[in-house]
Amino acid sequence: MELDGKRIVLGVTGGVAAYKAAHLLRLLTGAGARVQVVMTESATRFVTPVTFQALSGQPVFVDPWDARMANNMAHIDLSRAADAILVAPASANFLARVAQGLADDLLTALVLARDCPLLVAPAMNRQMWENPATRRNMATLAGDGVLCLGPAAGAQACGETGEGRMLEPEALLEALCAFFTPKVLAGRRVLLTAGPTFEPIDPVRGMTNRSSGRMGYAIAQAAARAGAAVALVSGPVALPAPPGVERIDVETALDMHREVMARAGAVDVFIGVAAVADYRPAQVAAQKLKKELGGPPVIELVHNPDILAEVAALPNAPFCVGFAAESEQLEVYAERKRQRKNIPLIVGNLIQDGFGGEANRIILFDAQGAHPLPVASKAQLARQLVEHLARLLEKR
Repeated sequence: MELDGKRIVLGVTGGVAAYKAAHLLRLLTGAGARVQVVMTESATRFVTPVTFQALSGQPVFVDPWDARMANNMAHIDLSRAADAILVAPASANFLARVAQGLADDLLTALVLARDCPLLVAPAMNRQMWENPATRRNMATLAGDGVLCLGPAAGAQACGETGEGRMLEPEALLEALCAFFTPKVLAGRRVLLTAGPTFEPIDPVRGMTNRSSGRMGYAIAQAAARAGAAVALVSGPVALPAPPGVERIDVETALDMHREVMARAGAVDVFIGVAAVADYRPAQVAAQKLKKELGGPPVIELVHNPDILAEVAALPNAPFCVGFAAESEQLEVYAERKRQRKNIPLIVGNLIQDGFGGEANRIILFDAQGAHPLPVASKAQLARQLVEHLARLLEKR
């Protein structure tokens, strides 16, 4: 899992967004983290410590004089055991106290005594967020190396609308995962394709395939977490764009070809994950084909452009990564495709192992041979692929 072995102190301060911290806690533990919750006294007015204790399986600390630590120094021991402290929600009052180095409760004392990174997710009324005092405090915290996550804009509990909402728990989980990911692609520009294409026959019918886009989207997310600037040219899928990734929606293979070729000359890496249709109808009917007008229509097909081959043939071509989804003889067909398209890396898998599903089994083929990876989630395989890609880029 993404946060396996990570020890996180989750700080919760007083604010209505404290209820979201319970969901965030579930997401963190679900990602493999061991989470210790520390609350301010004000936070307990919104959500009780019992809730967080039940969800974390750990005692919750509120009182700086809590004697459950053998040395009675929770503010020292809790931070020493942590890989990071995440305060969500972080109220305006809490941020002001931390900026000034105050330590008048357990959470601020713990933050002042820490020797691990501090991340804060502000949550407050829009006027409080825009107040010059808050701006000065945030500038101070940034200068001290504190990472600020958010806030978001939108409707607020007070009935007003604007900046100041705490980021949603899913966005905070993604930010924390990205924080811990080594930036092996820092400074790289990556262009990907993902999903199927849809080739229309008439206004309501078309040719497509079963690609879900999950593998391509997982690779885009992994590359972004690794520090790359990522653009994703996506066929029609029911997936949200990964945070920090530029998404360009297309439908047909010709659409995808146009968008890729417009960008390929300015990137360092091109990864062709999309299941692009090899053929398209030579003619698209302007009106719906009616079955009562005769027998089944005869549809003439023509070749679609080979996007990966065209990118690989560019002068000063980017580092190209292809995909080979086969139903048999994977090692033979994938390596043959890599050599035919003259690309340094191709990812092969059997259709029956992962097409459209949540998990996959893949083999990486490069000039040094075949590198099989054990069956795993597509997110895990994407991280391993990005690590392998980064090593090849270093040697290039």
